[in-house]
Amino acid sequence: MLQYTFMQNALLASVLIGILCPFIGVFLVLKRYSMIGDTLSHASFAGVAIGLISGYNPIISAFLFTSLAAVFIEFLRNYYKEYEELILVIILTLSVGIAITLISMGKANADINSYLFGSIITISKKEIYTVFILSIISVITLCLLFNKLLYITFDEEGAKVLGLNVKFINYIFSLLVGATISVSIKIMGILVISSMIAIPVATALQLNKSFKITLVYSILFGIIDIIFGLVISYYVNCAPGGTIALTSIFTLSLVLILKPKYK
Repeated sequence: MLQYTFMQNALLASVLIGILCPFIGVFLVLKRYSMIGDTLSHASFAGVAIGLISGYNPIISAFLFTSLAAVFIEFLRNYYKEYEELILVIILTLSVGIAITLISMGKANADINSYLFGSIITISKKEIYTVFILSIISVITLCLLFNKLLYITFDEEGAKVLGLNVKFINYIFSLLVGATISVSIKIMGILVISSMIAIPVATALQLNKSFKITLVYSILFGIIDIIFGLVISYYVNCAPGGTIALTSIFTLSLVLILKPKYK
């Protein structure tokens, strides 16, 4: 398996995604905003469609469009403070509308299924470099903003009182979510990206540990889920997105079953 270049590329990208997605996901889950991952994955679909139609790198176009959508979500929070779930519906509808319109025009010069369901064969060195750069920048930024994000996650009003620029930090975090979604689409597939953002965190939360320990376990579970899912997809010859999603659910189920024994 490891003698194939495409598998080496896929495994490297998987480790990066396995770290980044739960890192972002733990903040989203604790802010009760985990469904933003599903919304922005659909936004990335529109970005991919734009890239395929225009001939640009779909990962870059997905990053740009997804980041724009994430910033727009944050902007709309000022207008729908009591109905924030409506914001996600608005962005999802816009994104899917753009994607379906462009793809149905029949001008896309690539297999859209590899972006919808994930692919371990078609990921290239160029895409690995893009994933690597975006992932490193995102992780470094998260580490720099860690304490501020932590405070905002648990007490946004208190953070404002302390003088933190909450709105600016939320916009930066929105860009990081967009980057996370865009780097994951080629491995995970657009339809199941949100599972890698939320499920490892949901698994780690069952251990009832401190925030930092929960973050570490989330990343650990994320790496395990994506590596095992990728290996399974290789041997059963199917899209990796589905096997990764199923592996994450299996890991969660295993922790739920074993949890009472370790109380």
